[in-house]
Amino acid sequence: MTSPTPDVQILLVEDDPGDVLLTREALEGASTPSTVHVVGDGVEAMAFLRKEGQYAAAPTPDLVLLDLNMPRMDGREVLAAVKADATLRTIPVVVLTTSGAEDDVVRSYSLYANAYVTKPLDFDDFGEVVRHIDDFFTGVARAPRGTGPQRHDA
Repeated sequence: MTSPTPDVQILLVEDDPGDVLLTREALEGASTPSTVHVVGDGVEAMAFLRKEGQYAAAPTPDLVLLDLNMPRMDGREVLAAVKADATLRTIPVVVLTTSGAEDDVVRSYSLYANAYVTKPLDFDDFGEVVRHIDDFFTGVARAPRGTGPQRHDA
């Protein structure tokens, strides 16, 4: 007997409302059910991840989609803080940004990003890219227990 696959918890760290909408729409058609939590900057992202203040009851995300260019605390700072924290570092973090600058790619991987994806400008391409990220991290890749989606179909 197969147990149902639990919802994947995704934290989207994005300050652009249009990109939030596009990402949500792309994930609605994903093969694995997901719950998308959205925060608009790095300070909120770290509060969510550390379960502080209004985020005290927040779930530990299975995947973080992280924009680089945000107010207050940018994605590079968030990535550095997440990967430096022993309780957070195993959460997969995908940088999803408009920047295609080689320096940003190198720096993100130097900070241990699990993937770096440049946002396509075309709506359909954007949705397809987000679905590919979701498919890979929720259906193909395996995360350590306690982080990442756990398949119950074996």
